[in-house]
Amino acid sequence: MSGRGGEGDTSSGRLPSPFVVGVGRSGTTLLRLMLDAHPELTIPPETGFVPQLIETARGGEASVDELLAVITGHWRWKDFGLESEQLRARFEAARSLRPAPVLRRFYELYAEHQGKPRWGDKTPGYAKHMPEITRVLDEARFIHIIRDGRDVALSRVNTLSMKPITLEQAARLWRRWIRQARRQGARIEHYAEVRYEELIAEPESVLRGLCEGLHLDFDPAMLDYHARSAERLSELAHDVPSRNDKPVRPAAERLAKHEATSRPPDAAMVAKWRTRMEPADQELFLAAAGDMLDELGYPRS
Repeated sequence: MSGRGGEGDTSSGRLPSPFVVGVGRSGTTLLRLMLDAHPELTIPPETGFVPQLIETARGGEASVDELLAVITGHWRWKDFGLESEQLRARFEAARSLRPAPVLRRFYELYAEHQGKPRWGDKTPGYAKHMPEITRVLDEARFIHIIRDGRDVALSRVNTLSMKPITLEQAARLWRRWIRQARRQGARIEHYAEVRYEELIAEPESVLRGLCEGLHLDFDPAMLDYHARSAERLSELAHDVPSRNDKPVRPAAERLAKHEATSRPPDAAMVAKWRTRMEPADQELFLAAAGDMLDELGYPRS
């Protein structure tokens, strides 16, 4: 694990809140469930609405109805198991409807429903929005989980619930995403990188390091995340209606891609490309993203 700015409370005195980001199929859900297994911390399913909510609430002039519409109108709203009127009451009681208090009201409500005092977030795409989120929530601690792009590509092209792409497209997407996230990470104070491979091989060591930066005492329950993974992922057990040009996403399909989180860390999940990627595809990946493998220290063969 590498990073900076992990020590110290925020300038507002708030305890740090982890924001897990990364390329899809890199272990973001695994890390979310490990952190969420801590008795003092909860992390909701992917939120997705934060950048839009920041924009809507920026001037502090948006109405409660306008703010609610951003959150409850998002296709992920049902995942959180909250009632819109509960959130409305929180907004109406707030002294300010600027982005920070509005976002905190949402996360605090979710945490209360989970019976925990602290909250975080896991939305892979926020890797593209780290500076703007940091400007609003100074308690945000971004944790970028990185996985060998060849394993990411294999998983990506074989995941039915995701838009079909070729292996070369997956390689270029991984390279571009990592590059952009690292550039954004360099612009903020609190940014850390975690390697998926290290999390699998030495989960306790990695989690202890993260807990230190988050001002949490490590708890062994974090290693038993898989005992509650089905319960936590049950929030996704509903169909997502069709939207824009995207078809209906069945509940079973949403849950299937996280099936591996029901088991303890498995070394077989590391370097799968060595046995499952054809030599010609390995060369194709190297041509598209070999320079990023080099930058990150992954072996080419």
